[in-house]
Amino acid sequence: MNRVYGPSTTDGMERGIALEFKGSGEKVKSQRQQQKEQTRQRLIDTALSLYAREGLIATRTADVAREAGVSHGTIFAHFATQEALLNAVIEAFSAQTTARLHELASQGSSLREVLQAHLAGLREGEAFYARLVRESRMLPDESRHILTAIQSVVSHHLCAAAEREIRAGLIRTMPLHLLFNTWIGLLHYYLANDDLFAPEGSVLERYGEELLEHYLSLLAPRG
Repeated sequence: MNRVYGPSTTDGMERGIALEFKGSGEKVKSQRQQQKEQTRQRLIDTALSLYAREGLIATRTADVAREAGVSHGTIFAHFATQEALLNAVIEAFSAQTTARLHELASQGSSLREVLQAHLAGLREGEAFYARLVRESRMLPDESRHILTAIQSVVSHHLCAAAEREIRAGLIRTMPLHLLFNTWIGLLHYYLANDDLFAPEGSVLERYGEELLEHYLSLLAPRG
């Protein structure tokens, strides 16, 4: 333990002891903050797993607490409401799936690379994202706004890459909103019907590359 003393007087020793306790208090506070952050992250990870397995609407905060091995009250020490927990999970998922897109944006990457990065990001949390797709209309308004923000990030990067390739004559000209919505619609149709396309596995693992190639073929310049 670090000791900081002033002059060699009783008053100095008292000040030194005071500083020692202050330093210890700051250290304890830092440890507590770290533990709090770790617990919060564990709750987010646990909730994401349960949402993917049981559904966003069906999963209760009590289920998350039990799965995480904490008291029910611990949930609300970190998240004011069940909706706040759901929003935190969606935001964490968003950060994970769009990180690579941000990296590619600074490199002027091709449309193919952007689509591949999008698929790779979704594949890491495919079960959860499929639940978002199927249950999006039942979500609270704020949760839907966050989901829309995720799509806006993807749209921004996809359209930026597409515009470069349109100018270069690499893909045919089309309204950018149709270009983005065609890609998302294709993915969402397969994910929303994963019980038909891949009942015992990953839709994106099985069909991702085929969907990408089909989509790019639709954009190929005519004649």
